[in-house]
Amino acid sequence: MGKIKLNNIRVHAQHGCLKEESIIGSDYRVDLEVAADLSKPSQSDQLKETVDYVHLNNIVKEEMRVKSKLLEHVAKRILDRIFLEIPRVENAEISVSKINPPIGGDVESVAVVLSKPKP
Repeated sequence: MGKIKLNNIRVHAQHGCLKEESIIGSDYRVDLEVAADLSKPSQSDQLKETVDYVHLNNIVKEEMRVKSKLLEHVAKRILDRIFLEIPRVENAEISVSKINPPIGGDVESVAVVLSKPKP
């Protein structure tokens, strides 16, 4: 097994329970780690035998565009799509962070972390 990590994917999106959040939006950070058997691609040097991180990044960006009230919902949608579209993935963990959340305090970010094994 091996891991592929996408660190600090930065996006602007309209998630949140407040009306303003769905209009103005906020900045988000997504960190993603997937586990897969990387023994073949490490020998063959062939993209078709690995987990394409461009594909992973596209899934994250596309799902982050879909408005949700909760970060938990966004994170689950991303994980579900990864397992649907990339059968090589055996396990995945995602962290979705809202930068400067509107919670009435000086908080850099809040994050939701979900992990899921292959169904």
